[in-house]
Amino acid sequence: MTTHISERVQALAPSATLAMSQKSNELKAQGVDVINLSVGEPDFETPAHIKEAAKRAIDENYTFYTPVPGYLSLRKAVSEKLSRENGVSYAPEQIVVSNGAKQALCNVILATINPGDEVIIPMPAWVSYVEMVKLAGGTPVAVNADITQDFKITPTQLRTAITPATRMILLCSPSNPTGSVYSRQELQGLVDVLAEYPDIIILADEIYEHINFIGSFTSLGSFPETADRTVIINGVSKAYAMTGWRIGYCACPLWLAKAVNKLQGQYSSNASSIAQKAAEAAYTGPQDCVEEMNRAFERRRNLVVELARAIPGLGVNCPQGAFYLFPEVSAYIGKTTPEGNKIASSADLAMYLLEVGHVATVDGGAFGMEGYIRLSYATSDDNIREAMARIANALAQLK
Repeated sequence: MTTHISERVQALAPSATLAMSQKSNELKAQGVDVINLSVGEPDFETPAHIKEAAKRAIDENYTFYTPVPGYLSLRKAVSEKLSRENGVSYAPEQIVVSNGAKQALCNVILATINPGDEVIIPMPAWVSYVEMVKLAGGTPVAVNADITQDFKITPTQLRTAITPATRMILLCSPSNPTGSVYSRQELQGLVDVLAEYPDIIILADEIYEHINFIGSFTSLGSFPETADRTVIINGVSKAYAMTGWRIGYCACPLWLAKAVNKLQGQYSSNASSIAQKAAEAAYTGPQDCVEEMNRAFERRRNLVVELARAIPGLGVNCPQGAFYLFPEVSAYIGKTTPEGNKIASSADLAMYLLEVGHVATVDGGAFGMEGYIRLSYATSDDNIREAMARIANALAQLK
């Protein structure tokens, strides 16, 4: 039969991170020893007390539909966490639990953005932000901040980007793909601008909140000037090594929570009942596991930065959070491989590093910034050392 794919889907770009991970797995299936630095996934096991909570949930028959926004007990735990750790106030009724933070983000965007609405996205940015805005019919507005700015936009840049059509700003701190963290002072500068525009929704992706190396974290929801229109996105995937459990949430104004609840009720209903009980244990149980993993990530950050800075031609900053390094590789763009093929873009370089160095990275262009690549150091110290040695060797072969 004739295929009929909607224009909506045809307009979407595939996820570059998932695509590179798939290519890496294909090479591994062929027997190639590939080190995968393309996936943003902690390599730790989910802490034991969280897994035990899931087992109890099964034994206690938490196996039926839950309320669409999630069990009240979980939403209370999230509300208490936000108050205790972030100094922000969101009642359980203002929280909607979803199938991961990705769905929570998409829910909010689909619930608020109309065709023609503009969404400001500081670049580089996670690959799905732009596509989610496009899915809603909105117009992504990129505001670029390269390595010379530590990948953080300024209040002046923000003000320049705002137009009468601006409906939302989407900010991720700590950042994927750069690991940059906005200080409270830097966020205050952006909030001072946004306070002048009461119709702009502030969408704060804080999924990497607990993976930061500066000793403190400032939530965008903690600024009273804009708190009534700030939406916090978070979840258990990164901090608790629970990527496969698929539990995220949005905390937002009540009117928006109701809209998200209605939307989610029509196309996915509730997140897994068992995973919800596990997430509840994550938020209410001991937190030493979070700090232990954070220390490991900081050690790995120090290692990968040291090794990357030893490679000639790479521009390297020192990320303050998450588990990514976003080195500038423009010095290698335009060079030629030993086989005579030209490296014309960072995508070409990422593919070269995979095929020759057997290290999977992600092209910076996928995050809206050509001339960079993203490395995830959510892997062992030994893998980091070997991967960086392979990268150095592969780059040295370019002429």
